[in-house]
Amino acid sequence: MPAAAWPGVILTEVRDFRLGDVIDDFCVKCRRLTNHAIVSLLEGQAAKVRCRTCYSDHDYRHEQAPPSKRELKQKELFNAVLSGVAPGPAEAEADPPEVPPAVKKKKPA
Repeated sequence: MPAAAWPGVILTEVRDFRLGDVIDDFCVKCRRLTNHAIVSLLEGQAAKVRCRTCYSDHDYRHEQAPPSKRELKQKELFNAVLSGVAPGPAEAEADPPEVPPAVKKKKPA
């Protein structure tokens, strides 16, 4: 029955995608969230989509923008710093090396 038969009722049933359906996705070429048409399905889910603004085809990204090159570089540098500061699991279990006592300098009189 059509939804008009039950006024005030919200239908929550999710239907399967079909080729040609319009969905939102992040377009890499446009660099924004735009309408896309489904051009390929895999196991009932959208696999490839075509942007309805610039007509470029790409994999369905589930409306997620890819990380920027700057974010990737920051993450790489952060991990490099952490690997240099934090001891590895083998080093943490070993006894710490003996540290010689600090040499005190005499103050000139």
